[in-house]
Amino acid sequence: MTSGPLRGVRVVELAGIGPGPFAGMLLADLGADVVRVDRAGPGSPVAPPPATDLLNRGKRSVAVDLKDPAGVATVLGLAARAHVLIEGWRPGVAERLGVGPEQVHAVNPPLVYGRMTGWGQHGPRAGTVGHDITYLALSGALHPIGRAGDPPQVPVNLLGDFGAGALYLVVGVVAALRDAERTGRGQVVDAAIVDGAAHISTMLHSLLAAGLWQDRRGVNLLDTGAPFYDVYETADGGHVAVGAFEPQFYATLVATLGLTDLPDQLDVAQWPVLRERLAAAFRTRTRDEWSALFHDGDGCVTPVLSLHEAPQDAHLRARGTFTEHDGVVQSMPAPRFSATPATLGGPPPLPGQHTAEVLRDWGVQPGPQPGPQPGAQPGAQPGAQPGAQPGAQSA
Repeated sequence: MTSGPLRGVRVVELAGIGPGPFAGMLLADLGADVVRVDRAGPGSPVAPPPATDLLNRGKRSVAVDLKDPAGVATVLGLAARAHVLIEGWRPGVAERLGVGPEQVHAVNPPLVYGRMTGWGQHGPRAGTVGHDITYLALSGALHPIGRAGDPPQVPVNLLGDFGAGALYLVVGVVAALRDAERTGRGQVVDAAIVDGAAHISTMLHSLLAAGLWQDRRGVNLLDTGAPFYDVYETADGGHVAVGAFEPQFYATLVATLGLTDLPDQLDVAQWPVLRERLAAAFRTRTRDEWSALFHDGDGCVTPVLSLHEAPQDAHLRARGTFTEHDGVVQSMPAPRFSATPATLGGPPPLPGQHTAEVLRDWGVQPGPQPGPQPGAQPGAQPGAQPGAQPGAQSA
């Protein structure tokens, strides 16, 4: 049994890939009882094998056919006992299958219904497909990422799918749960990546309005325009990250590098000269040598570690940021709680692995479920993915 601040909350996750499962994983990490409803049949060809899909850790899986009325009834039976249901399909898909907000609220009015899409539930693009990169592009969040004179650079799919998508869904679900506790009324949380990407860009819009940000790449303090906020290659072909834009940290940076007679830090016209001096200095030692020199100071320089290297870092090891769990190296739950610490649940389940167990635990009979069961307590589990395309609003 897991622990955490959400212990006792039941979540039904209708299976998909990407941001929806990550949101379910985060809820499970924080102690929620998350039941994933998988399709009865082959899974997505672009998802990892089920046994190693860490986005499903800590969950249980039931398998149903949502094209069969009995499967729909089973999901509604689970929803009747849940606090939360999350899905990531295109607008209208859940309704057509019989598990949309109206159908679910008919059996459980206080339930929070979380919808994870790219474009949102309405608007001219709502019914079209997309992925992380397309949502970032339209929101304006992709444009600033890159170097001067180069095209925008793709920030993997962490910023859109997981930062602007899944995390916003979780915040919305937790906020709506709080409201449901006060009012007894559930609601729909419309978490669109395009909205989250716009919202997460608020600081840049603030700087732009104040005349402190140029609406082009690679010329600003935080976008590789400033030579003291950038990445540099080292003698061994590694890299270090430099983030020393405050004067006191910049002073430590140049002193540790042993540089003198530099142009003024904020003389933008001299930034190319400053960049060349910094780059030449960093090329004189290896990444790990620079890491050791800057380790105990305030120069704001750290090594750029690979995915394999990061779990071995001394600081991350001291904090237990990573662990090996069920034979797989993975991150521990975050954030951390003093009174209700979160712990990792079980390994990723195989599709349908817990069907009988979950239905028994939740008191759901397979087959027709005419409505709320007498004495049923809200608190739920997963959902299923019936033929919808994977992705956030590509779903």
